[in-house]
Amino acid sequence: MEKLLVSSCLLGQPVRYDGSAGGPFGLLQRWQAEGRIIPICPEVAGGLPTPRPPAEIPGGQGAAVLTGQLKVRTLDGDDVSPEFLRGAHIALQLVKQHGIRFALLKARSPSCGNLENYDGTFSGTKVAGEGVTAAALKQAGVQVFNEDELDKLARLMDGSNG
Repeated sequence: MEKLLVSSCLLGQPVRYDGSAGGPFGLLQRWQAEGRIIPICPEVAGGLPTPRPPAEIPGGQGAAVLTGQLKVRTLDGDDVSPEFLRGAHIALQLVKQHGIRFALLKARSPSCGNLENYDGTFSGTKVAGEGVTAAALKQAGVQVFNEDELDKLARLMDGSNG
């Protein structure tokens, strides 16, 4: 059965930076009941507390954090890159352990955003980009989706023979 890596906040767990959660969405509840969901909050897995200060990547490019070109910074300017990198590494370990090909991650998160991210100015400005974990997963060949792409993911999951 095809497994799916899912941001814990989308499963209703209060792990977002502000202690809130999204979801859970009906389809995720079904997949969870079927034992298909592998949950992760990369930021918490990497050692950050909940709640925690908001963090952004200058330019919104998680791949540049992976190569050490950019840092993930909190609103106060603290460098939280090590925790973000640790969380991405843990996500990659789960992918390998469970043979995961698909991930459903929180949109616009500095860890999980897959299409756009905030620009690092904490002004609410969005740019094309991805979070640190999303970038690491994509580099490893995992197809990454966000909660707005659940229908597209469902077609792939339901059509898979894993």
